[in-house]
This record gives sequence, C-alpha cells and structure tokens, in this order.
Amino acid sequence: MQQNLIGESPAFLSVLDKVSKLAAIDRPILIIGERGTGKELIAQRLHYLSKRWDQPLISLNCSALSEGLIDSELFGHEQGSFTGSKGRHKGRFERAENGTLFLDELATAPLLVQEKLLRVIEYGQYERVGGHQLLNANVRLVCATNANLPEMAENGLFRADLLDRLAFDVVHLPPLRQRQEDILLLAEYYAIKMCRELGFEYFVGFNRQAEQALLDYQWPGNVRELKNVIERAVYQHGQSDSPIDELVFNPFAAHWNQEESARAEEPKPTVETFAFPIDYKQWQEEQDMQILSAALEESKFNQRKAAQLLGLSYHQLRGMIRKYNLTSPQ
Repeated sequence: MQQNLIGESPAFLSVLDKVSKLAAIDRPILIIGERGTGKELIAQRLHYLSKRWDQPLISLNCSALSEGLIDSELFGHEQGSFTGSKGRHKGRFERAENGTLFLDELATAPLLVQEKLLRVIEYGQYERVGGHQLLNANVRLVCATNANLPEMAENGLFRADLLDRLAFDVVHLPPLRQRQEDILLLAEYYAIKMCRELGFEYFVGFNRQAEQALLDYQWPGNVRELKNVIERAVYQHGQSDSPIDELVFNPFAAHWNQEESARAEEPKPTVETFAFPIDYKQWQEEQDMQILSAALEESKFNQRKAAQLLGLSYHQLRGMIRKYNLTSPQ
C-alpha cells in the first residue's frame, strides 16, 4: 500500500503533477534525489497511478547485493548454475511480470548487470543465470539514484547507452531545505503519529524557538531525518503539557563530549618561560610597546579610543607614545 506523500510547497506539488502525467506513459523513468527525499514513495505513486496498478510492484536495492547475487536476484537462476544453488529461482523481473520493477541505488549496479538491463529495455528479453532460454519481460522499469549519472557515464563508470534508454524523462526530487513550506507540516504529521503510537491524548505542539530551529536546519538527511528528529523529540518530551522546546538534531553527540569541547575552546592563560637573569627594565619597555602598538592598531590609531581600550587617560597614553616614539602611519 502506498504511503502518504505530504507537502504543499510549489517545488513538491510540481513534482507530484509531473509524476501523475508520467504514470500513464509506459516508459522507463529515472528518479534523482538526495537520500531521504522519498524516491521509493514516488516510485509507488508512478505504479499505483498507472494502468499496471493491480499488478505486482517489486523493489530491489542494487547496493545491498554483490555482483553475482544481484545478477541472480534480477534475472533468476537455473538449478546448479552456481555453487549452492538449489532449484530454479525466480528473479525480480519474473516476479514483476505485467507490473513495475523499482531499482533503487542504480548507480551501484555492476557494468555487466547494466548491460543486461539495457537488453531488457531494448528487446524485452533476458536469460536466467546459467540458462539458455530467452524469457520475455513485460515490466515497467523505474530506477532511482542520488548519484550524478551523466558524470559517471563520462568517466566510464555507468553505461551511457543505458542512461539514454532510462532518460525518457527524469524526476528531480527537491531536498527538504528547498521545501520550507513543508517542514512544519511534516513535523506536525510525524509528531501526531508518534503521539498515537505512544498513547498520548494529544500533541502539545512546538514552541517558537523549536519551530525556528526546524526551519533553520539544513536537513542533510531530508524527510527521513526530519521524521527521526520529531519522533525523538516527542518521546523525550513525554506527556508534559508545555510545548516541545528541545530538539536533538545529532543523537551521536554525547553531552560530555560537548562539555569537554566547550572547555577546550575556553582561552587559557599563558605563562611565559623566562631564562634568568633578565633585564627587567628592557623587558617591561618591550611589553609596553607591544600592547600600545596593538591598542593603536585596534583603534585605527585613534588615540582617544586606544586610551579607552587600555584604561588610561588620553594624556597618559600621549606621554607613553612620546616616550617610546610610537607614531601613527601617515
């Protein structure tokens, strides 16, 4: 069953409109977006709005399997085709017959598998691993990635001819930071769901500071990260009647590490090491000249301001400048 796609920002609504039009066109589709932007949800929408809606929707994450296994998972294998294979195995293409096959993380698929995918798209045929019988495929292919496929193709890391076949049209999913209007909408949605899961009577809301923090954050993990932040905040806040005022964006940051970092950033007084005997009068004059020069530079050689920085009167400062022959630049 398709999950909810939530949003009202122009960038998001534009994507939904495009997907609705593409759903009716029986061509391969490429979805590009950062992690956590909802690529699989868009693939589901493409399937359930298409004429194949009552047929299987089969998914495979290409990064989860090695080269040998992904070949077998996609196209199936015959009995005895490799060590440990028992009986004939139906691949994802065979299981998705008349329906839709969604391939996530496509950029990680080995070049040999890409070549076989190209054959399926061009001729609608494939062979099981270890088999010789050509099987026909009536499957709509929807692929997704967060990689730059054109750049990979230029560098020989992705088949350019496969990219051409997949790029009938490309759906670009906007990152959450480009969907400002949707951030608080999604936050409330996930908060209410979490309250129901925990058995809370109602959702107390966020205070203004928490809302602003949600809007200011860049969301590198996008909607998936937002969901984690909100659910974490709801359960940690508990059943208090006050609005949620604390959000943990980085659960990996231990509080004692933060305290140690803060202490490490505090300026520490430096103790100069002396080699005795020294000429105290000369050392004192050098110290005076250094601090006077620094104060004059800081005040852009405005002597009244420099005197204020040093806690001296204007006349005291003037006297020290004459004593050490410190003049402002012309």
